[in-house]
Amino acid sequence: MHFEHSPTCQDYLARMKRFMQEHVYPIEQQVYDDIHAMNPDGNWRQWTVHPAMEDLKHKARNAGLWNLFLPDETVGAGLSCLEYAPLAEETGKVLFAPEIFNCNAPDTGNMEVLYHFGNEEQKAKWLTPLLNGDIRSVFGMTEPDVASSDATNMAATIEEQGDELVINGKKWWTTGLGHPNAKVCIFMGLSNPDNHKHQQHSMVIVPLDTKGISIKRMLSAYGDYDAPFGHGEMHFNNVRVPKANLLVGMGQGFAIAQGRLGPGRIHHCMRAIGMAEKALELAINRGLSRVAFGQPLLKLGGNGERIAKARMAIDQARLMTLHAAWKIDAVGVKNAMTEISAIKVVVPNMLQEVVDMAIQIHGGAGMSADFPLARFAAGARALRLADGPDEVHMGMVTRLELKKYQ
Repeated sequence: MHFEHSPTCQDYLARMKRFMQEHVYPIEQQVYDDIHAMNPDGNWRQWTVHPAMEDLKHKARNAGLWNLFLPDETVGAGLSCLEYAPLAEETGKVLFAPEIFNCNAPDTGNMEVLYHFGNEEQKAKWLTPLLNGDIRSVFGMTEPDVASSDATNMAATIEEQGDELVINGKKWWTTGLGHPNAKVCIFMGLSNPDNHKHQQHSMVIVPLDTKGISIKRMLSAYGDYDAPFGHGEMHFNNVRVPKANLLVGMGQGFAIAQGRLGPGRIHHCMRAIGMAEKALELAINRGLSRVAFGQPLLKLGGNGERIAKARMAIDQARLMTLHAAWKIDAVGVKNAMTEISAIKVVVPNMLQEVVDMAIQIHGGAGMSADFPLARFAAGARALRLADGPDEVHMGMVTRLELKKYQ
């Protein structure tokens, strides 16, 4: 692979950085404070979106910084996975920034599913409003009553009854469920139990106002509800939708998921690298400006070496992720599974260590809402479980590595 960014990528990155400097960083802390004040607890029905968000989205769209993740220039920016990766890193430095550019999870993954696997009617009804930023969406996969680290354990069901699909079961850690604009769920469930284990599940589009859907609660992570997005638990009790809402066909859920999760893991990892860069920046600024025992903090207790290790770890993680993105572009997701699984272990663990170091240098302030570090810490820990825990990805790398010797 070539290590320099393409001219197109460099242009978008310069514009993205300028936009962040002019419009996002100046109000970052105020937005965090306001969101906490407006949405203090788990009563998600009263959650509101910060008033600055729609204005920022409007500015981003007018600036041509919209739907950057989609490779089709008729609906996105036409960027490859490798070209989009540095832009995802830039948005990761501020937790609410991805939504400004309509590049936030899980909407990006859902839009990719609808773009690649939806029919024209499904695209018109759901993809278009998502591309326009008019609605938000959720992805129902993880379940509370089974070991979801093995996705074949999914117990929620999808049954054919005449011209309808009937859905029953529970989903949780459904990201974005608390957002006031969340209107639709892409639901994955057991539909063909007699098939091979990776052909037993299907995906179906389920509007969130469908009768039988009950949103039970939002789940806190380290005591924070992550409003106004939220990660919720939802129950489906004889939920009926038309067969026309089925994606591709019965038993095709895992095939769809494989295509969804490959690029999505690049996005997650690059945003995490952006968080790590921001955490390192904060640690250096704090360490240089604060004095203890007659010296700047960075001169004490091995902190200088910790900064060096953080720099090396971030750069290593970035190169691994860019290589995975390049390989997806070059040979496809199926042929980049080692690289995709590897970054899902390496990057969140790196982020966790860098953020913890930054918190330590900040002292008590690092654990408070005065800095984004506590939110970064929760995000880092969550990423070691999201899209599969470390152990699952290491198992994949092991299997693929041993296969070379068989």
